[in-house]
Amino acid sequence: MKPLASFSHLPQGFQAAGLHCGVKADPAVFDLALFVSDRPCVAAGVFTTNLVHGAPVKVSRERLPRTTARAVVLNSGNSNACTGARGIADARWMTALAAEQLGCFEDDVLVCSTGVIGRFLPRAPLTAGIPAVVAALGAGADSLEDAARAMMTTDTFPKTSMREAKLGGVTVRISGVAKGAAMIAPNMATMLAVIMTDAALPTDEAQAALRHAVDRSFNCISVEGHMSTSDTVLLLANGAAGHAPLAAQDQNRFRQMLDEVAAELARAIIRDAEGADHEITIDVRGLPTRGEAFRIAKAVADSPLVKTAIAGADPNWGRIISAAGYAGVALDERDLTLRVNGNLLYQAGAPVEFDAAAVSEGIRGQREVHIEIDLPQGTESVRFWTCDLTAEYVRLNADYTT
Repeated sequence: MKPLASFSHLPQGFQAAGLHCGVKADPAVFDLALFVSDRPCVAAGVFTTNLVHGAPVKVSRERLPRTTARAVVLNSGNSNACTGARGIADARWMTALAAEQLGCFEDDVLVCSTGVIGRFLPRAPLTAGIPAVVAALGAGADSLEDAARAMMTTDTFPKTSMREAKLGGVTVRISGVAKGAAMIAPNMATMLAVIMTDAALPTDEAQAALRHAVDRSFNCISVEGHMSTSDTVLLLANGAAGHAPLAAQDQNRFRQMLDEVAAELARAIIRDAEGADHEITIDVRGLPTRGEAFRIAKAVADSPLVKTAIAGADPNWGRIISAAGYAGVALDERDLTLRVNGNLLYQAGAPVEFDAAAVSEGIRGQREVHIEIDLPQGTESVRFWTCDLTAEYVRLNADYTT
């Protein structure tokens, strides 16, 4: 198994494209993407758990899982969320127009939208744009990069991840693209991702593998704890690699590849978090269940006081320990041990002497920060990713629609 260079390969049988059609005002900024398989795909999806969610989420969710999916059409610049019956009609219209151009059934096209909430989708630019993006489809590196760029809203770079391995005697590839930089919170973050593979997967395994990967990636990131209306992760598996049914060992290797692709995309979202100066990895270890470890990690990740301490390079370990204490997990503070960037700050419920100036300089001098919380209660652990909270984040989001 090996990582591939960005934009280097689509799996067999897939094409992609991206372009500007006019949903966004700036003609230099792409706003329409398309991902297509030349044959039917097994398709699975994981969506936002926000009860207020966009029309594309409703439409795509009702079409999954399925064994005949052919495409994903995606626009940025308008989320088509909180738009009522007209929004549903617009989302279905997008899939129908794409299906007509591709020569497939409407229900075999999935749809995603991202951007400002509460504005009706403009049909005129999409009426011309969807035939144009179909005509632009290609299997090369430039085509995938164009599609990744067309997904972006406040992102500063396109996000991709690829893996390949020999499975069932043939080379199998997984390629994923994602967007996201803010309104990020687990279940899921405000983000979109399309993951494609030429592996052959049964429907139940596709859904189970995707859920496993999402729970360890997109559901383990947080920027400011605000859950979006539009989050969608889609997996398309077209079987073009041509392998026999995978043995258990190869199924496990495929899941590992999928986990790695999803985690790499999730970390890229944190790396691109609006206004962030630091990426923070939080490891919580030694709990009876993964769920308890997750709750502690999320409490620390979502704490504005922890985030602002990291932004100021302040090794204020009390903020981290107190966040762990209000996470809703039964624990004894005498069991807690904390390290930041490998420096022991708190051990078995008591502070330890450390060089605060050196720890502060270590935080200030590098972009990545590592927080480790250890307890002696069990063997379960969670890795969670977040970022600091800066004045620049406030400025960007204060001006988002005006």
